[in-house]
Amino acid sequence: MIRGTQIKPDAQVVCSKDVAFATVDHMEGSDEIKLKKDAQGQHHYIPLSWVTSVDDKVHIDRPGKQAMSKWSTSPKAVSAAKTGSNPKAANLTTEKAAQDRATSEGMKAPPVTSSPKSGSESASH
Repeated sequence: MIRGTQIKPDAQVVCSKDVAFATVDHMEGSDEIKLKKDAQGQHHYIPLSWVTSVDDKVHIDRPGKQAMSKWSTSPKAVSAAKTGSNPKAANLTTEKAAQDRATSEGMKAPPVTSSPKSGSESASH
């Protein structure tokens, strides 16, 4: 089993075809690797569970294209919200993503809203 302490900053990340496709920035928590920014200035995150071995490089269990299609652009805490462990956070995260997409495409973004309060919370005294 690979331990997070084995992952070192600036190590190349190589795919199952032994081709480098990213560079380690640092460990994010105990089970996620934050990668250095790509050409577009975006960090990516991959789970430690993908790592098969570590020497001077970090070797993962899948081809680079597959890894890049599955990596995350946010740490697991935000990803957990998307999976429903916190429905309110998931809604805000999804709405924020829609805003970001609309803004990047030059469209007017919809406002981020929160869920309505229950009747007992909204009653006036």
